[in-house]
Amino acid sequence: MPDHTMLDETWALDPAVALRPEPFGALAYHFGNRKLIFLKQPALVAVVRALGSGRVVRDALVEAEVPEAARPAYVAALAELAHSGLLLRVEDGEGAAA
Repeated sequence: MPDHTMLDETWALDPAVALRPEPFGALAYHFGNRKLIFLKQPALVAVVRALGSGRVVRDALVEAEVPEAARPAYVAALAELAHSGLLLRVEDGEGAAA
């Protein structure tokens, strides 16, 4: 079940993660825990990149033009990325990762 509280939180790509564009979306590699994750939807890549600008998840979904009906699935995917260590929650006043 997606974490709906995540919608109003600010998240960012861990600075130890590199995204490599691919025709299907992107490869995300975490240099710290050595995880390699395939982001198989270009829209998900757009959401992840938008998060790096200090936006809350809800705003990143809107910016990436994710249809409202599809947003729960995207929140679930973002929660999995957070669980894998690719995304970090940005606390108030910290600023987003570059």
